[in-house]
Amino acid sequence: MLSNIGIPGLILILVLALIIFGPKKLPEIGRAFGQTLKEFKKSARELTSDITEEVEEIKEMNQMNQTLNK
Repeated sequence: MLSNIGIPGLILILVLALIIFGPKKLPEIGRAFGQTLKEFKKSARELTSDITEEVEEIKEMNQMNQTLNK
């Protein structure tokens, strides 16, 4: 989706944002967006690691059950 924008499109978006929000508010908005993105990535990483741990535990339990059933 973003690959279709191109350089002229990005420049247009930045100019519009500058006009709408002004030069004083734009850095604050960028900072808030960056922090939000950082928190989202952190949550996604934690969720992925939790799921991976659960899958590993299930595999270990299945191996133990197979060993006990032999």
